[in-house]
Amino acid sequence: MHGTSDPNQMVAGLGLVFLLLAGLWRFINWVREAPQHPDPWDAELGHKLEDPEAVEICHHCLTPQPHNAWFCEHCGCAVGPYNNLMPYVNVFSEGEVFRNGVTDRFRNRPVILIGYFLISLSAYAVFAPLFWIFLLKNLKRPKEESSSGQPKDIL
Repeated sequence: MHGTSDPNQMVAGLGLVFLLLAGLWRFINWVREAPQHPDPWDAELGHKLEDPEAVEICHHCLTPQPHNAWFCEHCGCAVGPYNNLMPYVNVFSEGEVFRNGVTDRFRNRPVILIGYFLISLSAYAVFAPLFWIFLLKNLKRPKEESSSGQPKDIL
């Protein structure tokens, strides 16, 4: 048993469970009934992206890429269409993520920091504390000024 014989506490506990289940049910229905917007752009831009003459670009330095490139010739970033699915090339994608955490500027958000800590712990458990030291040093580094005088904030 729960260690209590007071029926009022049992009724209050059951009522609380009922309220939590009702709230969960309302949340699930709210998510289901939300309007769906699958594409963040209009139809014209969608057609331009599907055009065979469209040029692929590197997501890091925005350099045009040939359609069969695996790595950017300008910055070395992994840009292949199946990089995250191929075990050998996936290592380079993961390395790029970890390298961005310790050398580049990224959005300093709690979810991103927790992700860096958890992914480094799961991927490289023994060396994770070493990565954390460099990550925290990168966070303490002052933001670089761009030419417009505003802080430079790279993804």
